[in-house]
Amino acid sequence: MAADHSAIPFTDLAGVAELVRAFPGPDEEAMERARARDAELTKPRGALGRLEELAIWTAAWQAAHPPRAARPLACVFAGNHGIAERGVSAYPASVTGQMVANFVEGGAAVNQLCRSFGAGLSVYEMGLDQPTADFTRGPALEDAEVLRAIAFGMRAVEPGIDILCLGEMGIGNTTAGSAIAAALFGGMGADWAGRGTGVDDAGLARKIAVIDEALGFHGPALADPLQVLRRLGGHELAAIVGAVIAARMLRVPVLLDGFTCTAAAAVLWKLDPTALDHCRIAHLSREPGHQRLAAAIGQRPLLDLDMALGEASGAVLASALVQAAIATHNGMATFAEAGVATAAD
Repeated sequence: MAADHSAIPFTDLAGVAELVRAFPGPDEEAMERARARDAELTKPRGALGRLEELAIWTAAWQAAHPPRAARPLACVFAGNHGIAERGVSAYPASVTGQMVANFVEGGAAVNQLCRSFGAGLSVYEMGLDQPTADFTRGPALEDAEVLRAIAFGMRAVEPGIDILCLGEMGIGNTTAGSAIAAALFGGMGADWAGRGTGVDDAGLARKIAVIDEALGFHGPALADPLQVLRRLGGHELAAIVGAVIAARMLRVPVLLDGFTCTAAAAVLWKLDPTALDHCRIAHLSREPGHQRLAAAIGQRPLLDLDMALGEASGAVLASALVQAAIATHNGMATFAEAGVATAAD
């Protein structure tokens, strides 16, 4: 994808919505070839469970058979939220920049996971010195800011990668994610908010109150999913939306990290319930709203490890499952090759 802004096929939020509604579907030929091969492999049909589904899903969205998993890439977008000043996190906003430095130095959990599973890692600092506005008093982002962040996320998706693992870092972003989920799927702060980085009871109460205040302030404007993103989201969350869009256009399957990442992507699902068919939720976060959010978009996370870290850690872990699914699909012998009788023989 070209790096200049003219290559981005929208100039306003209405253009983003049009782009989403024109998304390509799965490649039927590649999907059928994958299903046919799966039926011939030396195993009872369905014996590899969700690994079989992952191999077929990957082929369908890569538009290629055999599917590939040699080049996974993790993209971590980092942004700061003005709402952090309301005491909704156990950590100060300065931690966002400190963690970005830790990613760059190779000291974070995601760095170790990427090394373990052969994934590349790209970390993007989304103007940490320019946090979003306090969304209880106005939109988190101006129109130009949200469009710029979506475009940035689109450019971050490199042609030629096989699997895209998406994640985020930003103090206050579970509050933004909870507010987005409530605006998209109904309910109030108490229905979606969790402890995030580990806030105490008083911090959780502030978080819930802040979300409710924002929902009331923005009111009917939240009927538009892209306005939900602009008014309640963040630079890094809009970039995730852009990366999901670009991945669809470039035929790259996507693994979404935990609650906040899923909430950002759910903006696209609300525009079109098929918009996240090329995505899988990597893991079920410990955040209490994540299970409800996964159910709302009709997905079952691949892993459930009580994680709540963010930074694409769960997505990179799940990429190992995709690699395993593809290795078995591509490498196993067929009944005919192995001289093994089938159930019908």
